[in-house]
Order: sequence, then C-alpha cells, then structure tokens
Amino acid sequence: MSESCTPGADAAADAGSLGALIPAPGMADLSVPRGSMPPKHLSDLSGNERRAVVEGLGIKGFRADQVSRQWFGRLSDDPTAWTDVPVAERDRIVHALVPSLMQPIRKLTSDNGTTVKTVWKLFDGVLVESVLMRYPNRVTMCISSQAGCGMNCPFCATGQGGLRRNLSTAEIVEQVMAGARALAAGEVTGGPGRVSNIVFMGMGEPMVNYNRVVASVARLTSPSPEGLGLSARGITVSTVGLVPRINDLANSGFPVTLAVSLHAPDNALRDELVPLNKKFRVEQVLDAAWAYADKTGRRISIEYALIREINDQAWRADLLGDLLRGQLVHVNLIPLNPTPGSKWTASDPRDEREFVRRLERKGVAVTVRDTRGREIDGACGQLAASSR
Repeated sequence: MSESCTPGADAAADAGSLGALIPAPGMADLSVPRGSMPPKHLSDLSGNERRAVVEGLGIKGFRADQVSRQWFGRLSDDPTAWTDVPVAERDRIVHALVPSLMQPIRKLTSDNGTTVKTVWKLFDGVLVESVLMRYPNRVTMCISSQAGCGMNCPFCATGQGGLRRNLSTAEIVEQVMAGARALAAGEVTGGPGRVSNIVFMGMGEPMVNYNRVVASVARLTSPSPEGLGLSARGITVSTVGLVPRINDLANSGFPVTLAVSLHAPDNALRDELVPLNKKFRVEQVLDAAWAYADKTGRRISIEYALIREINDQAWRADLLGDLLRGQLVHVNLIPLNPTPGSKWTASDPRDEREFVRRLERKGVAVTVRDTRGREIDGACGQLAASSR
C-alpha cells in the first residue's frame, strides 16, 4: 500500500486567472490575497539572518545559533529549558525569533492512535490541517502549504472553501516541528520516534506557493542549527500540473519526489476534474514530469483518485497505462473519501481491482493508497471545515 492523506488538497485553478496564481521564483507571491502575514520566525530565516536579528538587539550573534540548536536539534520549544542562553537575554530573543504562529484547536486520532490529525488556528484565524501517520518502519507527515485552495477541483473538500492565503515558510515548517516534538516526547502510539517522510499533500496547491515551499524544504533538510536535517529524498511535493513550477523544481537542487495529481488520462475528462488542465494539457504535464525524472533521477508518482463511474473505466486504465509505460513512474490509486453531500464517491472494489490489473498488464507499477483517517474526516479540508 502507498501512503498519504486522502484526496482533498490537490486541485486546479481557473485558466483565466493563472497569471496571478504562478509567481516567478524569487519574486513576490502574487497569489496571496491582501492582508498581513505572520511575524518572522527563525524557521523563515537563514542562519545569517537569525544572527543579524539577534545582533540588532545588541546581543552577540552566536546566541541565535544556540536558540536554533534548541529548536531544531533538541526539538525544544520551551525557553525555560534553554539553559545555555542567559535569562537576561532569553525573553528578547524569544520575542524576536520564535513568536507564536499557530495553536492546535482540534486533534483527532485513529488507527489505534498511530494516525493523528490536527487542525491549527493561525495568527489571523484561518485554519489548516496536518496529519501524522505512523507505520512500522517510518513516520510520514502530510502538511499544508496554503490555507484553503484556489484550484477548484470539484471532488476536493479543500477546494470547496476557496483560497484564503499562502502559508509562510515557518507556518509550513512548524507543522512538521510539532509532529517531531510529539514523537520525541512519546506522545504518539508506539513510543518515541522521528519524522522520516514529508508529503506536501495537505491543504493547498504547493506549486502556487512555490517560493515558500522550496524554502521550507531547505529548512527541513538543512542540518542543525540551520534546520531539521531530514533527507530530501524523503520529501514529496505534489501538484496538479503547474508546468513552469515543475521545471523550476527540477532545477532547484532538491531531489524531492514529484507527485502529479492526474486523475484522468484524457483531456476531456481532466478538464472537468482538474480545471487547470485547460491551461496545461495532460501531454504537457507528463512531458514536464518525465523531464523532472531525467534531471533528478527520481521516480514520478502519479496520483489518481478513483471516482465511481467517472474515471474508473477499464478503457481509461488502458489509456493511462499507454501514457505511462516505459517511464520512471509509479501510480498511486486513491479510493476517494467522499465529502458530505458530494456526488463523487469511491469506485466499486471490483472496478478498482480491474484498474490495477490493466495497469500491471501494461507494465506500470501501481499500488492502492492506504487511506488512513477515514473515520476522522480523512479528506483534507473536512476537519477544518467542521471546526469553523
């Protein structure tokens, strides 16, 4: 079985508004609705930037490294435990480098406590979700990159609420840090542990918030005191197919896994399921994915939510297999977790099995995703919506 959140995050945008939805790397994120962003946090800053902040307080810059080692190396968010930082300087540094960014307002567990879904309230009141999933040999965190989503996929719980704003780098990173602290403290069933895998498959389209997503990958993969020290190969970034950003990610220097939320092999149906397809066609998206695989040597993950009598026909499985055969690719078939009142529902198990059989007959590697958390509003966006 493959892993990650049930569908609800990856979605697609109106072709007519794409100019505002795809900021160029290194430029301002033009897609952010007007409004303030959270205060700067050490997770937003490089080591040099943190030292500059501390020196601006009239404190020696190395104190920033000490705080960073506490935060990332020791996973300590309790300043009273930072005994290497003088008490006289600690409060000013805490105020400048580690302002409160988010508070948990709802937490649900399932799978005997090994799946933990959290709703976070951010500084401006918007809600986002993260999910921690513990398996026998790894711990995966599914995190959000936006509050809401502007991609407008009709079967997506998150997309039904629209886009509120992009998350800051620190708001993304701190979802992982919260999970890492809970694991280190033995608060998750199975005893103390560590985060090993990250999937950007929570709320939002990561490629719309490209600059901050890449910055968060840098923070998560940099060794302490710069960051958490995870392997880039344990990180997956998903997209519904923003081709320019796929190309940018290929040149970013981070060998993360690219996941493409395809959901249909033909343009006629994908236009309906993923409206961004009107801008970037199936062929263009897959060409960008194969170029990414060539550049990075990383296998492409194709995400495909099986929807009853919509995209689960045997002939579509054959067409998908023809598109993918011979490529460095793996298909994750996702049994759709329907949202309340939706006409979209999961495929019949017999159709699911036939879809798998036909892909395998084409020589395409395929698994059916382990959709955890169904009993706790598993589709991304459901729990946040019910918490408002």
